[in-house]
Amino acid sequence: MNPEVYGKYEIIDAHAHIFPHKIAETATESIGHFYDIPMNNCGLTDKLLEAGSKIGVSKYLVCSTATSPRQTDAINTFIAKKCDQHECFYGFGTTHADSANIEADIEQIKKFGLHGVKLHPDFQKFNADSPEAFKIYEQIEGQLPLLIHCGDARYDYSAPHRIKRIHDNFPKLQLMAAHLGGYQQWSEAEEILPGLENVRFDFSSSLAFLSPERAVHIIRKYGVENCFFGSDFPMWSHEDEFMRFLKLGFTEEENQKMLAGNFKEYLGL
Repeated sequence: MNPEVYGKYEIIDAHAHIFPHKIAETATESIGHFYDIPMNNCGLTDKLLEAGSKIGVSKYLVCSTATSPRQTDAINTFIAKKCDQHECFYGFGTTHADSANIEADIEQIKKFGLHGVKLHPDFQKFNADSPEAFKIYEQIEGQLPLLIHCGDARYDYSAPHRIKRIHDNFPKLQLMAAHLGGYQQWSEAEEILPGLENVRFDFSSSLAFLSPERAVHIIRKYGVENCFFGSDFPMWSHEDEFMRFLKLGFTEEENQKMLAGNFKEYLGL
């Protein structure tokens, strides 16, 4: 691709994972084993910055997920530290549905100046619309946005119908549904998730599996104005994901909205 294309757009990576140095390699390998997908990179901060710089990413939503409640404090502390060190990082903290004190977890996220909450029900092994998870949404509705992993053909924890139920019960929650609302479950997602107020979609870990025609169809159904670019680092190459996106054939104005404008408007940047 012509290098000039990389400088044509402002680009925000709306979905990137980073891990502490001592566990980064193990954590990255665990993700690869979970999805049976070879990882493109290692989830280190410097590796993310290096990878994103190749396409000119100006800001990254960085996050990590607590697979058990005891990890919450360490993860939130780590994400906050990295955001203090890198102005281009926009950090989301985490909590867990089984946490003994969800309220304290959310207060810690706010105290650290983090901007939202990331959940991955499939990793964390709880139903996204369970009574326990609802306690999280009660704490953040109207206060902090939620980035939530959506979909997996092997599990039902984060299926699109559960995402819709979250919205139906918490309509004021800013809900960012990852992977076009349902990784491997795009048919269900595109039937029940379009038109939900305050819900947005990133298309990380989607374009590699969908034909360009299908991806365009789903994005159009949700509305271009409701979709964000994301890499799902360290899973995919920023360059490959950017190229897949440009091949969808949207207009330059639509490209700029999805690459940065929509994210900035939704989160008030």
